[in-house]
Amino acid sequence: MKSVFLRYKLYHIPFWCFYGYMWWVVNSGFANATRGVFSIYFIKVSFYWIWEIAAVCFNLYFLMPRLLERNKVVPYILSVVLLVPLTALLITPGYYITAWVQGRAMRELWGNDATFWSLLLANPLPSVTAALTLGMTIHLARVWFKTRQHQQELEREKLETELKFLRNQFNPHFLFNTINSIFFLIHKNPTMASDSLAKFSELLRYQLYECNDREILLTRELAYLENFVELEKLRQNSNVSVDLDIHRLSGLKHSIAPFVLITFVENAFKHVSRTTGSPNWIKIGLDLAGDKLDFFVSNSTAADNRSEVIHYGGIGLANVRRRLDLLYPGAYDLFIHSSDSRFDVRLQLQLQNLIA
Repeated sequence: MKSVFLRYKLYHIPFWCFYGYMWWVVNSGFANATRGVFSIYFIKVSFYWIWEIAAVCFNLYFLMPRLLERNKVVPYILSVVLLVPLTALLITPGYYITAWVQGRAMRELWGNDATFWSLLLANPLPSVTAALTLGMTIHLARVWFKTRQHQQELEREKLETELKFLRNQFNPHFLFNTINSIFFLIHKNPTMASDSLAKFSELLRYQLYECNDREILLTRELAYLENFVELEKLRQNSNVSVDLDIHRLSGLKHSIAPFVLITFVENAFKHVSRTTGSPNWIKIGLDLAGDKLDFFVSNSTAADNRSEVIHYGGIGLANVRRRLDLLYPGAYDLFIHSSDSRFDVRLQLQLQNLIA
């Protein structure tokens, strides 16, 4: 029954009947409007209801789809201009039929100036105009809302697709970097290679199974970061010192998007200086105050590779910022400073607390 009610637009009938009744309440007062409905005057009232509902439906389901929605604006306007007086002409005979049923003269029932044209201009014409205007307003508002909803869905799908694309750019690069590290360790120290394989299995498990959600637990992301750092430390020369400092993170239920932090860490290992006789270092720190994460990565650099440092593993600084813009709009601050001897990154990020 409900599907039939919606399929054939039967909800128009009670709505426009209510609209017509409220129109008379405004124009005639509640008492007169009530008498008009529950008396012989119902004949006149029914003329309003029948023809106004027909005009509104004709406009909404014929004129607008075939003319207005196809950018035929001038024909549509002309059609509406003709529809309004035509509907008013069809309503006006209701006054005559009502007088005839009561056996009374038109002037006696409707006043001394109750001519056909005066009656048409006094009530039917403005009533039809108001009904069509209201119907168009409701329809256009509904169309606008649906269009807006559709645009938001498209934008959301676009963002999801872009995020997946950006994230997938990271994973292969991590994989190849890790394989190169293991290959290096196999020739350098088989014992270390065994340890690195264990770390590598954890990295693969994370990448393949644990990071497919839009956000994951911060502790899981940090475990991945620590494994990555430990693996990189195994293959570094003895003249490169690595310092990882993470504070106050036990038992947390904060969430973070996967691979947000590791990009900067990977860049530090890739571009750290390895100059003999000079200090070569990487410092990584992370702290959490409330829901605000404070993350920094610093590394020593050589003057000859300074221009390469800002390209973050071949992806480029623009993509790193773009991913942060998509994931945390207005909820992050990224500070980058480069000099001849060091490169510094500081990321302050507002996280979500899953138990808040």
